[in-house]
Amino acid sequence: MPETARQDVRDQSEDQLRLALRSATDLVRADYSGEPVEDVCRRLLTETRLALPSELAPDFTPDMDEFCRIAVAIVRGTPVALAPVPIGEKRTA
Repeated sequence: MPETARQDVRDQSEDQLRLALRSATDLVRADYSGEPVEDVCRRLLTETRLALPSELAPDFTPDMDEFCRIAVAIVRGTPVALAPVPIGEKRTA
């Protein structure tokens, strides 16, 4: 595959990851009712996986530090700024 085509696929995957994480973040924030950070982090991961397109979900390897950072923001009620880079996208050599 030519490099530009690979980059296009990578960009689309990153966009889909960001959209899934944003959707999960909004859902978990809206439903939050005092659960501990660990539970919020777990739910955020579950909802993100459910929001991913089926072709990305099996290869999704999350950056748990990023998920926990977002979970802490949800628990504290502070704004969540999503990372500008893909969240734990599985890399192949």
